[in-house]
Amino acid sequence: MASMTRSSSAIAFVIAVIVVLASVLYRFKLPYLTSLSPHFVLYSSSSKTFGRYMKHASSFRCPQHTYTTEIISLDPLLIYIDSFLAPVEIEALLEAGESEFAPSQVYKRGRNQDTSDRTSSSAGLPRDNPTVQCVLERAEGFLGTMLDPSRDDIGPPQLVRYTAGQRFNRHRDWYERPQPVRKGMLGRGKGWNRIASFFAILQDQCTGGETWFPLINATIPLDADGKGDRLWKTHENGGLMFRPVSGNALFWVNLFANGTGDDRTIHAGLPVEEGLKTAMNIWPRKFYD
Repeated sequence: MASMTRSSSAIAFVIAVIVVLASVLYRFKLPYLTSLSPHFVLYSSSSKTFGRYMKHASSFRCPQHTYTTEIISLDPLLIYIDSFLAPVEIEALLEAGESEFAPSQVYKRGRNQDTSDRTSSSAGLPRDNPTVQCVLERAEGFLGTMLDPSRDDIGPPQLVRYTAGQRFNRHRDWYERPQPVRKGMLGRGKGWNRIASFFAILQDQCTGGETWFPLINATIPLDADGKGDRLWKTHENGGLMFRPVSGNALFWVNLFANGTGDDRTIHAGLPVEEGLKTAMNIWPRKFYD
């Protein structure tokens, strides 16, 4: 009986030590705790508590990530990004937005509204999610000096999902004139516009669903059959179309230096024939006085 009491006391002592150490790590934000990958936050059994801590941990750093780029067109600038998203990031982004999907809308005449031109579903992503933060930080780094950190903003990210038969007809991401600044926006100025676009693929289990730029031709030469490296090819009606590949992304510049929109960036999401395509939109915002 005495042996059992000593054993119970030892277990209680070990538990108490673990609790104290955990409290110390949490209170003083020791490097071991704050250097954990954000993906651990999303999949640990205590993700909600840990996530709230990570949001306020000033020493948190995103894990290193490597991607490669290929310039498709110089004017307008269109770049193909290979491995822009890591597989574990894709899982985390899907988890963060899965419950938010609703029919996609477009912004016309001062408000969001339904349209037969866009038949997909969309979901906003929480900007305080660690994985979302890391992907947005990566996008900001890619932009370099295109954004002024004192006044511009990377913009709210969005997931978009297409199932069989769904599409987004020809459209442009920029607005005819700068949009008025609304309450809660992070940038500074009287108006804003989407200076560029990132379109990253998360799920590519589909046939069809290519992204088509009817007014852009490749800077690099294509094969005799009109195909590049099988990731993009010429469209029968002109321009280039890119098949969805999980983890890869397209980046293009929407505006000229004077702030007016470039019509050559008109693009379309071709209909998905079978299966599912999910992607992520990032629209960096340039603010104007």
